[in-house]
Amino acid sequence: MDAPISTTVLHDCRDAFAATLEKMASIDQTIVAVCNDSVGSSKLGGFKSKFPDRLINVGIAEQNMVGVSAGLANGGRIPFVCAASCFLTGRALEQIKADISYSNANVKLIGISSGMAYGELGPTHHSIEDFAWTRVLPNLPVIAPCDRIETAAAIEWAASYAGPCFLRLSRVGVPDLLPEGHKFVPGRANRLRDGEDVTLIANGTLTHRMMKAADILAKQGVNARVLNMATVRPIDEDAIIAAAKETGAIVTAEEHSIYGGLGSAVAEVVVDNAPVPMKRLGVPGIYAPTGSAEFLLDEFGMAPSAIAEATLALLKRK
Repeated sequence: MDAPISTTVLHDCRDAFAATLEKMASIDQTIVAVCNDSVGSSKLGGFKSKFPDRLINVGIAEQNMVGVSAGLANGGRIPFVCAASCFLTGRALEQIKADISYSNANVKLIGISSGMAYGELGPTHHSIEDFAWTRVLPNLPVIAPCDRIETAAAIEWAASYAGPCFLRLSRVGVPDLLPEGHKFVPGRANRLRDGEDVTLIANGTLTHRMMKAADILAKQGVNARVLNMATVRPIDEDAIIAAAKETGAIVTAEEHSIYGGLGSAVAEVVVDNAPVPMKRLGVPGIYAPTGSAEFLLDEFGMAPSAIAEATLALLKRK
């Protein structure tokens, strides 16, 4: 079903995260928030005011933060661990592996300002490896919502899910794509637009760019299917196989390295089940330069017009 895109009203998914977390915490007294001096950037100010005894700020000590959260989970709490995704996944990967994934601890990892949202702060603050690092770990669903509505639904799901998960949230404003009341189902893609010529797959901040690219392609007589693949693991294999068989070509785009992320996950399903021509758009295996997120996405060929151009080039191989 085609979804309209507002080009004027953009929302910060962190606001939806914070509001939903506060709502869930008012219902469930075992929910706590844990952060690394990131109350402001994680939008936890309201949570701190409402539940001052349920916010634990460990300081800039991400490894300790994850270990503390595992202990809280063992004690019957449901910790939502909030930090910039580059530091949460990079600095604390061993603890995420041993204390959370291996132990199957009921901890919700919230990677804030993911991708190149901290673009002006340079490569040390870019988080373009987090899909690759987290999606290889057993027991750990990896999720990147496309808008505020899916963010809220994913947080509600995470609060009720008896196990660990990693949610990747940007600070870059995005339009609404999904209807109010949307229910998040892990491992299930949303078909935002029908099409039979090619399939465009994205998640997070790239989903609305894919929709705009589909509009450009439509004007050139190309009917593109658009899938919002919010769950990188477990990935919706059925939707990918159907896309390969029914449209014969697939383009992926992500605010991540082209190695190990969404495009790689889609390619693994395609090569095992229904090989078709593919194009993976993302950061091409280099450290991204300093610049705004919008600039960097355009620089790496993920402006809607560039996505459409890459799709047309791919179709010549179909």
